[in-house]
Amino acid sequence: MIQLDSVSKAHGSQILFVDASMSAFNGDRVGLVGPNGCGKSTVFRLIMQEEEPDGGQVSVVRNTTLGYFGQDTGEMSGETVLEATMAGAGEVSEAGRELHDLENAMADPERADELDKLVDRFGEVQSRFDELDGYALEARAREVLAGLGFRDEVVAGDVGELSGGWKMRVALGRILLMRPDGLLLDEPTNHLDIESIIWLENFLRNFDGALIITSHDREFLNRIVTKIVEIDGGDITTYAGNYDFYEEQRAMAAAQHEAHYARQQAMLAKEKAFIARFKARASHAAQVQSRVKKLDKIETIVPPKRRHVIEFQFKEPIRSGDDVAIIEGVTKRYADHTIFEDMDLMIRRKERWCVMGVNGAGKSTLLKLVVGSIQADSGVAKLGASVKLGYFAQHSMEVLNPELTVFDTLQGEFPVANVGSLKALAAAFGFPGDDVDKYCHVLSGGEKARLVLALMLYDPPNFLVLDEPTNHLDMDTKAMLEKALSKFEGTLLMVSHDRHFLQALSDHVLELTPDGMRTYGGGYQDYVIASGHEAPGLGE
Repeated sequence: MIQLDSVSKAHGSQILFVDASMSAFNGDRVGLVGPNGCGKSTVFRLIMQEEEPDGGQVSVVRNTTLGYFGQDTGEMSGETVLEATMAGAGEVSEAGRELHDLENAMADPERADELDKLVDRFGEVQSRFDELDGYALEARAREVLAGLGFRDEVVAGDVGELSGGWKMRVALGRILLMRPDGLLLDEPTNHLDIESIIWLENFLRNFDGALIITSHDREFLNRIVTKIVEIDGGDITTYAGNYDFYEEQRAMAAAQHEAHYARQQAMLAKEKAFIARFKARASHAAQVQSRVKKLDKIETIVPPKRRHVIEFQFKEPIRSGDDVAIIEGVTKRYADHTIFEDMDLMIRRKERWCVMGVNGAGKSTLLKLVVGSIQADSGVAKLGASVKLGYFAQHSMEVLNPELTVFDTLQGEFPVANVGSLKALAAAFGFPGDDVDKYCHVLSGGEKARLVLALMLYDPPNFLVLDEPTNHLDMDTKAMLEKALSKFEGTLLMVSHDRHFLQALSDHVLELTPDGMRTYGGGYQDYVIASGHEAPGLGE
């Protein structure tokens, strides 16, 4: 259905891929992976004919409909959420609009002389609308929006009043409602909670067209994709299986390449040493000449590619008291809505809590109460003795000075630290080499998040409170953060929609429900087994 054949593409001096090929057919669920900036979004734009290849051919089977979800929602206002979703459903929504216009035209006395023509056209459009299951469009739109987390009252509200993240959900809903032959989804999980991610997984597993998807959510890819297409260093390589299998295969291929390269280098060194030793001896002239010819005919193996991942050794935090966070009899309301009532919770040293709950359950509110950024209406929320707090929230990125570079920001926070240490820190969080000279005002959301995390973890607190720390982080940065936090000697309280992250780091779960809170000993995986669901909104 979709084919890239010997495609080459460069942006200025940056070569994205050379003579590269990939394909996606009906039933294929392709995970497109690679480092940031490698060209994943460019592949989507090539398929959608928004860009042209420098060489090779991009082909899509004739009459194939494609639905493309990117990170640009476009202008959304003046319609309800339901109307905006239905308006993007492709041919079926266009047919619905034409039917509406034809109904108005047929009722217009001034167009009575066109009535026969209008009736004929109405019959044609109505037949096509029915063929496309148009009369079920609204019901399907409501089902998709519910799956993506929209409450009924929001569905009926103005789409223009939504936040950027919720507008992204509307944009995703429009594409899913299209029912295209091919789906191109660029980071669809960025703005979704766990419940919506799991709903999307089920939706995509039942999609029988061609799917190409990028995501930094490892668990999501593992459950969805049937093959991985990797872009790296100008090459595009296809692997069968899910993301975990791809990593295993990639590691095995890299080890084999390394071994073949090492053996060839040892052989070449031996042959060159023989030639150098005996080239001046007439008695060995024939042997030397033979070996020179042999070397000329050898196809040398290229050196192995190595992803340069820098690990940073974080300092051990000072020891806190045994009682780290104490919540006693806390009640918190917003207007007439009660978030918590008479809540009790004790977080002890070295515990690793993750907080689960549907949208609006109070996850972020709980974190704000713990760190003291908001006050309880009644009861006590306080930190224990010798607690040094580190709090990451989405608004944390707003405090970065846009006129400073990455390095200036780090140096301003840690003026006595040596330059090498700060550059190693920057590189570990995805700012190698000259990237430390980037100004904060040009950083993406993910880059700002990495910088804030670097500031927080260089001189680590003993109590980390993290509200969605992995949003927009790439796989390598997530893996580095996960590894660093697995060695963290302090206490952890976190909210995240990344199940792999939660599985790796939690040993206690706090679930917020309409009936109050429940606590589970053991990590996220134990919670799934004990509760019978992966997230509270999925029910028992």
